[in-house]
Formats: sequence, C-alpha cells, structure tokens
Amino acid sequence: MEVESLLDLRKFVEDFFMYAQANEVEIYNEFSLQHELGIFLREGLQGYRVQFERNVSYFTSDNKTIKKEIDITIFNEDKSEKYAIELKCPLNGQYPEQMYSFVKDIKFMEELKSRGFTKTATVTLVSDRPFYEGRNNEGIYKFFREEYSVYGSIFKPTGVGKNKDNVSLSGKYDFRWQNLGEGRKYYIIEI
Repeated sequence: MEVESLLDLRKFVEDFFMYAQANEVEIYNEFSLQHELGIFLREGLQGYRVQFERNVSYFTSDNKTIKKEIDITIFNEDKSEKYAIELKCPLNGQYPEQMYSFVKDIKFMEELKSRGFTKTATVTLVSDRPFYEGRNNEGIYKFFREEYSVYGSIFKPTGVGKNKDNVSLSGKYDFRWQNLGEGRKYYIIEI
C-alpha cells in the first residue's frame, strides 16, 4: 500500500533556495548544500526526523542499490512516511562525468521509490554554464542542455567503460534549470 505523500519536496527545496538567497546563506560545496538544506528542513518540519548519510539498509532489507548512502532522509517515527533527497553540487568541471553522476542519482531515487519510499528527489546546483548550455548537444549533453528531460539508457560518456557502462531509467523526468544569479542554476526532479 502506497502512502500518500504529505510533504511537497519541490516546494521545500524551492523555499530553501529563496531563503538562502534572501539571507545570504553561502553554499560553497555539496557538503554545505547538504547541511544548510538539512537544517532548513529540520526547522520547518515538525514530527519528522531529518538525517544525513543514512544507509539504505536502515529502511529496507532490499538494499542492492546503485548507491548505499542517502544524502538526506526525512521520515516519521514509524517510517510509514519516508523521503529521500540526493544532492549534487559539482565544482571542478568534469561536465560529462558529473552529468553521468546526476543520472546515477536519478536511478538511485527510482530504486528507493520502488522500495517503499513515499517520495524521492534529486537536487542539482551548478555554477558553471557548460552544465546547462554549450555548443555540443550530443550524447549526455542533450539531456541537460537541450531537452531538459532525462530518460532511457544513458551511457557513460568518458573513461573506462565509455559507451559500454550505462544507467537505464524506468521513467522520463522533465526538469527546468532555475536561475539563482551569478551563473548559478539548480533543478529538482521528484520521483
């Protein structure tokens, strides 16, 4: 039996980014994004636990997932409602590799949703234009620069396993890059 989602993860994340801008909360890497968002959620959610880096095995015995640790979990006392948020905040270029990591996060959230999570989401914050625009819109770039939709089998774009390793998504996830100013943009994909 699927529990109806009581939390609107998208709204909480959008509210967080508005709060962060208005209050000049400095987000300088993925760790700061995780903690600032987690603190914001903890202050805004009564009756829920907000925890960091929880192992999948805490929530399900079927823990053969693409990743093992969940960046942020939100759950009620009896775990009848549980939410997961996976975050990315890349700082060192590596555009196609990081885009492939974005896809892995989406797959991970699909896996958790299929294992009983009420709702899951990926949140990606970037400060480099090549993540959301550029001349090359082939391969992995098309999903993030042109179509703004992630779906199907997406192949590893570089390095060992290039064009062999892939992540196959069950759903199709449309998203919008939201402007945060100073070249920073983010998107949220809810599953």
